[in-house]
Amino acid sequence: MKLVDRFRGAAKGMPRRLALGAAAAALVPGLIGVVGGSATAGAFSRPGLPVEYLQVPSAAMGREIKVQFQSGGANSPAIYMLDGLRAQDDFNGWDINTPAFEWYYQSGLSMVMPVGGQSSWYTDWYKPACGKAGCSTYKWETFLTSELPQYLQANKQVKPNGGAAVGLSMAGASALNLANYHPDQFIYAGAMSGLMDPSQGMGPSLINLAMGDAGGYKAADMWGPKEDPAWQRNDPLLNVGKTIANNTRLWIYCGNGKPSELGGDNLPAKFLEGFVRTSNIKFQDAYNAGGGHNAVFNFPESGTHSWEYWGAQLNAMKPDLQRTLGAAPGGGGGEASASNAAAQNNPASQTTPNPQGSQGTPVSQGTPAAPAAPASPGSPASQGTPAAAQSGH
Repeated sequence: MKLVDRFRGAAKGMPRRLALGAAAAALVPGLIGVVGGSATAGAFSRPGLPVEYLQVPSAAMGREIKVQFQSGGANSPAIYMLDGLRAQDDFNGWDINTPAFEWYYQSGLSMVMPVGGQSSWYTDWYKPACGKAGCSTYKWETFLTSELPQYLQANKQVKPNGGAAVGLSMAGASALNLANYHPDQFIYAGAMSGLMDPSQGMGPSLINLAMGDAGGYKAADMWGPKEDPAWQRNDPLLNVGKTIANNTRLWIYCGNGKPSELGGDNLPAKFLEGFVRTSNIKFQDAYNAGGGHNAVFNFPESGTHSWEYWGAQLNAMKPDLQRTLGAAPGGGGGEASASNAAAQNNPASQTTPNPQGSQGTPVSQGTPAAPAAPASPGSPASQGTPAAAQSGH
């Protein structure tokens, strides 16, 4: 921790928020470079699992997008698994770093893992995404909410609506933003170690630094200058009212930077998790103050910015996903989806975390009231501003 201590010493006399921001501005790019570097093949899908590698045409992005896919059966709901800041072009990080396909095999849920999108925030960019590898078109929101669900419905018998978006780090807020603006498609949003207030304070500057380190991209090409409305549109904290009105089922997780027996005992993972935790607590406070009642908040007294914890959360949320989405284990959604559709609006039980557990195991709470009718946000094309933002992984 000597590096952090040096910044603490240099920041004496500065307001606490400014001092932390200055330290973060200096540390975050390099730390993200360590945490989000090229992943090792620690948990690729085992041979024998029915994992397919699709090439999905995208007119919006002018190319085919690789998607890893495992069917949950005919008419099954989908879970869109969103990657981190340094998403690779060969495999999705959830497959590289966790046995997600194994865990959800025969769960009744179709696993959808888009590949690529480094530093994209899974949003529609204003300008071409130009980085060290050249320029390309980033219209990820359009792809994920229009082109991909249409393709999966037509070719793989996947339900276009009533699904989930689950993301880590960069994509934690992306999952919430996609659910906010496409509530029929995503009735469930899972966010792990995400930055919930990206438009505020030094957020835009830190995001720009992180994106520059991860591929040489510029945040202004994505959402314009920090004053642009796109930054506010993609801020989960500012839009918590939409989340509550939609009655989106939430699973929000963030550790506190202290490693547990799961691992992740290194400076980058510890610093980044502690850095984003405050925004998660602020989001929970705003959600509760606004009358939200359909969420799991897991903020245990351990956990660092690393795959061991995100994988544990994905495994832990499986029963909640199956219940909310109306999955039929061993096959597709089918009749089970219809009979269980009310679960999203009136779950049998709500949960809150055990704050001492290394995985934040939830305990039973109450039953929510019916939701208010959601506002109609419109599509990315009609709004002219994109969706999805988050801290780097």
